[in-house]
Amino acid sequence: MRTLGVVTTSRADYGIYLPLLRRIQAEPGLALRLLVTGMHLSRRFGMTVHAIEADGFEIAERVKMLSNSDSPEAVAKSMARGAMGFSEVFSRSRPDLLVVLGDRFEMHAAALAALPFKIPVAHIHGGELTEGAIDDALRHSMTKLSHLHFAATQEYGQRLVQMGEEPWRVSVSGAPSLDNLASVKLLTTAALESRFGLRVLPETLLVTFHPATLEHEDAGCQAGELLAALRASGRPVVFTMPNADTGGRVIRERIKRFVREDSSAQAVESLGTEGYFSALALCAAMVGNSSSGLLEAPSFGLPVVNVGSRQRGRVRGVNVIDVGNGREEIEIGIRRATDPAFRKHLLGLANPYGDGKASRRIVSKLAKVPLSGRLLRKRFHDIAFPEVRL
Repeated sequence: MRTLGVVTTSRADYGIYLPLLRRIQAEPGLALRLLVTGMHLSRRFGMTVHAIEADGFEIAERVKMLSNSDSPEAVAKSMARGAMGFSEVFSRSRPDLLVVLGDRFEMHAAALAALPFKIPVAHIHGGELTEGAIDDALRHSMTKLSHLHFAATQEYGQRLVQMGEEPWRVSVSGAPSLDNLASVKLLTTAALESRFGLRVLPETLLVTFHPATLEHEDAGCQAGELLAALRASGRPVVFTMPNADTGGRVIRERIKRFVREDSSAQAVESLGTEGYFSALALCAAMVGNSSSGLLEAPSFGLPVVNVGSRQRGRVRGVNVIDVGNGREEIEIGIRRATDPAFRKHLLGLANPYGDGKASRRIVSKLAKVPLSGRLLRKRFHDIAFPEVRL
């Protein structure tokens, strides 16, 4: 029996993982060990660990690492606390393979702790760029800590090889979150309201705005500009709340104030995969800087107003309208996104992040790859570099 330790840190990566977790459970010869950390274990972020349990998954380990602050010092201390916590987990029980996803500092702590234990690491969603966030450095660092790579697009797979990863370690799987489209039953407006207390109408804007962590000092100002543009749109708004990054707290407080002052605005901590996909299917447009606007929204033919620098560098479909952080730009973007002609233009849009079969490809590789010394002995793949002169 091959044991796969899968690290989940928040509602965001859990929704991406969900089809993968179910396929691991169904695969003969594989045993799932779910390692839960980060925002999942925080009351401030809704204790989403309960949603994992409600889905029927057994939690093997809980690693508490977040502090009550989102300052740079607090985030750095959380990273250290996470590395210590995962070192204790691996000391008790080492998985045969550790699976991590994306670019969160909580994920990085787990991959770093695995290194001295010689645990092979499989990384999903590597090779991507997000120029406005510290996530870029964390993601590329995780690439170097990892031994197998599952890229969402051909371009990202090529970038991993350009970074020196041996080609045999890199697979282009597509984005696992798209696999959910085949199994998630979308809720009606009435069902969504009954379950979450949210009314998502055809004119509603779904808004998710996280800190651009390389610009976290400007988080309050950027949130203010976004909220001013949303107010000017005159449309009802549903917010999903920001994550635990530096600057997230000030954005959270601005959103709460907006909701108190505007009766047509609502906010929710977490909708889960079913609720979130249902909102994507029902609303007029998505606004903010969440990666879901690039990854999942194209499958719904949903217009997206992508604000600021946080997702700069990522592959995107024609549904994405890129704007700056100023309220006028955002207002123009919202008007364009909600124009019926623009929405009609997106009918039949192909999602650049894959065909909804990523989990099958990932599990097949994880089940069959030889756990030999060759897997652990990483070698630099020779590629041609331009000459560097000092």
